[in-house]
Amino acid sequence: MGSFDRSKKKVLLWKKAIFHFSLCFVMGFFTGFAPTSKAPILFRQYPPSPTSQQAHQLSSNTSISPTPQSPRPVPIPVPVPSTSKEADGAKLITKMEKGDEEEMSPRALIIIVTTIISKNSPGYEGVFLRRLSNTLRLVDPPLLWMIVEGQSDSNQVSDIVSKTGIMYRYLVCKQNFSNPETELTHHRNLALSHIEHHRLSGIVHFASLSNTYDLHFFHHLRDIEVFGTWAMALVSAKKQKVKIEGPVCESSQVIGWHLNNKTGPDNYNIHISTFAFNSSILWDPERWGRPSSAQRTNQNSIKYVKEIIVEDEGKLKGIPPSDCSKIMLWHFPFS
Repeated sequence: MGSFDRSKKKVLLWKKAIFHFSLCFVMGFFTGFAPTSKAPILFRQYPPSPTSQQAHQLSSNTSISPTPQSPRPVPIPVPVPSTSKEADGAKLITKMEKGDEEEMSPRALIIIVTTIISKNSPGYEGVFLRRLSNTLRLVDPPLLWMIVEGQSDSNQVSDIVSKTGIMYRYLVCKQNFSNPETELTHHRNLALSHIEHHRLSGIVHFASLSNTYDLHFFHHLRDIEVFGTWAMALVSAKKQKVKIEGPVCESSQVIGWHLNNKTGPDNYNIHISTFAFNSSILWDPERWGRPSSAQRTNQNSIKYVKEIIVEDEGKLKGIPPSDCSKIMLWHFPFS
């Protein structure tokens, strides 16, 4: 009986174990299909971590006192003698600063007057006009190019000038002339009348289509206050000769003239391309100690300017100032 009772108890224990195992299995199976929107009670919910923007705001609004540190030793500067390279560098900086000041100061306006006579250069005026325009494009602004041409059926000159990118004024003379020299003088006076009427303030220079320039010439041109003059080389390919016209100088002082004609400077036969002048002499001559413009109504402007140059040689400034006998302008006649 004892053995039978023990075996019966073991069977009951196994039944209970199987029942508990089956119950747990069923509960776990159906728990897997339950919704998971809410966290189980057994897990504790923590607040979400702040975003990067919130963390930045928190860090910017929160002051953190630094931890005390031991003071660092302060290095004592030791004077070092300047070398020659450092001295040269200081001189270079000084020159650069002076250059910046010069760039900040306003430059004087250069007024270039060019007259075009088709009889003097038949068929070639377009070529020489482009060549001169390429030179003037390299000159620092401000520069005004004033072109005076006789009435023509062709638009070649205006088309070329309008495409150069240079500030310009194009004047057309409607009168007809049989003498080319008379026409040239009239065109130049027309340009000066335009400058006087509109009170264009600058340094006036007459540039022929056949002129060739050293670019430094225009830099010195801006240094003229009243009148300026220089030597010019006249190059003749046919005759294989070179003549000099313009002033004879000692440094920047004019002491005489190179004149390739029989008449002297008293007859005002100074080459038109060997001088420049301040345009205010045309409408404000009293500023320069000359009679008012009303007293010269019967005179042409070119003759008036040449008279002043001859009479007031003391006001002439030779360029370049170091030696105004230096050639910076060459004239190549068409014929």
